[in-house]
Amino acid sequence: MTTTTAHDNGHHGHHDVSYLKPKGGALVTIWDWMTTIDHKKIGVMYLFATLLAFFVGGVFALLVRAELLFPTVTNAAGDVTGQIFDPSTYNRLFTLHGAVMVFLFIIPSTPAALGNFLLPLMIGAKDVAFPRLNLLSWYVYVFGSVVALIAIGLSGVDTGWTFYTPYSTSTEGEHWQVVFMTLGVFILGFSSIFTGMNFVVTVHKLRAPGMGWFDMPLFVWAIYATAIIQVLATPVLGVTVLLLTLERVFQIGFFDPALGGDPVLYQHFFWFYSHPAVYIMILPGMGIMSELVGVHARKKIFGYRAVAFSSMGIAAISFIVWGHHLFTSEGELVSAIFSFLTFLVAIPSAIKVFNWVATLYKGSIAINTPMCYALAFLFTFSIGGLTGIYLGALAVDLHLHDTYFIVAHFHYVMMGGAVIAFLGGIHHWWPKMFGKMYDERAGLLGFTLVFIGFNLTFFPQFLMGANGMPRRYATYVADYEPFHQASTIGSWILLAGFLVHLGAFIHSLVAGKPAPANPWGGLSLEWEAESPPIEHNFAHEPVIHHGPYDFDDVVPPHCDPADYPLPEPIESDSVAPGKHAH
Repeated sequence: MTTTTAHDNGHHGHHDVSYLKPKGGALVTIWDWMTTIDHKKIGVMYLFATLLAFFVGGVFALLVRAELLFPTVTNAAGDVTGQIFDPSTYNRLFTLHGAVMVFLFIIPSTPAALGNFLLPLMIGAKDVAFPRLNLLSWYVYVFGSVVALIAIGLSGVDTGWTFYTPYSTSTEGEHWQVVFMTLGVFILGFSSIFTGMNFVVTVHKLRAPGMGWFDMPLFVWAIYATAIIQVLATPVLGVTVLLLTLERVFQIGFFDPALGGDPVLYQHFFWFYSHPAVYIMILPGMGIMSELVGVHARKKIFGYRAVAFSSMGIAAISFIVWGHHLFTSEGELVSAIFSFLTFLVAIPSAIKVFNWVATLYKGSIAINTPMCYALAFLFTFSIGGLTGIYLGALAVDLHLHDTYFIVAHFHYVMMGGAVIAFLGGIHHWWPKMFGKMYDERAGLLGFTLVFIGFNLTFFPQFLMGANGMPRRYATYVADYEPFHQASTIGSWILLAGFLVHLGAFIHSLVAGKPAPANPWGGLSLEWEAESPPIEHNFAHEPVIHHGPYDFDDVVPPHCDPADYPLPEPIESDSVAPGKHAH
């Protein structure tokens, strides 16, 4: 097993400066960022763009929760109370929340932001395989986002984020909004494909000397599996929304029964992409989890190969389970087959969870912000995964279909999994990306608020759904009012947690303590680079002498225990020949 380097970090040449160092005046620096082919700068631009999308989608979510704080009541005199938005506006809000969060934030966030920044560093490369294609994928993402935002500016879309036909092809007064939104999604798909192609070739061709497949950090395995899904599944989404747009504009009958089309065909097309897309969202988060658990528990990952192969297994199985979204649309035999396949995909996910827990056993666990997010992930993602097994059972799914149980399950997987891991990853690699430490107390406060707010927001929705509360409705009967009020209050606590994190990161950039090269004592290659890394990542070509999780055998390099103490001192009588202790 494999990963860490030997290179001289002492005396750099004249050009070995931080990638963040300005190139000249303000205009020169702006132009340098706009035309850069440095994977680190592109990753940082993706990071801030996706966080902006997260903010926009979050605002829509808060408005939805505000509307649901009280039920809409009309008295005998015709007076309406408890209503902030009319039903049509409410439909637009939850549609835009879903579309922005899925297509502009959660799909590109970890792969395009953290993946772009870290993948070449982790395998000892100077950049990705196709740097100019990487820059093109960034501009395609920006262009697609702008086209989607035009739809928002044109009063939004009220079709739901899945754009189900025939509603999305026949609604009056929504013509150009639907066209711009679906075209935006179509364009965004190309960014995802380009990024995935780049990552696959980079992993195959640019690994450092001595780094075999089983010497790579598990984050790289997760990004690699994600990239395969992006390349193979995303074209299906592109074709689907393109057909939807053609039907909307030219009245060609693909999906609308009135034009001779089949709406269930749209569901098959859409979910053939969108269920693998769930793993585009969650697999990178699982990769982050492996790094957080290994480094902050000072333990070799239990069952490294099983975790690596489970990433590839999830990627493969993800293509054959889309039919569980159609249990109420398809026949009994087809539904039974997809039910079985749904249970099958739970196996590789469970392998990861059990191996992470086994890694934590007898580890020297550091209670810091990244590790707290890792532990929260184990809790929230397990709830999301287990409730997914309930929904895979036909008899249960028919009762819970289109209820708030689905909403809670989806958010426990996507936010409780992907977003919680993303937050842990940002805190873990923030010192490496920007060369500044953040206030640990602020990080822990933000985590506490996010964890409490998230569970208060979404756990009551399981109870509502189990009792029959349908999703997407702008109002509800009074029996559900306490659950909705708890959920809305939870969303405010969640907002407070995100604002604390935002303040801590801004403070870090302005007045944070300079970060050492390896504040956490990690052994994978990115911790061998400077903080922040130099323009071409490493002063010399890295050479692999040990594995990324060999904490029992190797003293972490470039770590200053006086300023940044490890959770527990590494005790070693000697360092094995060929391995370096810095």
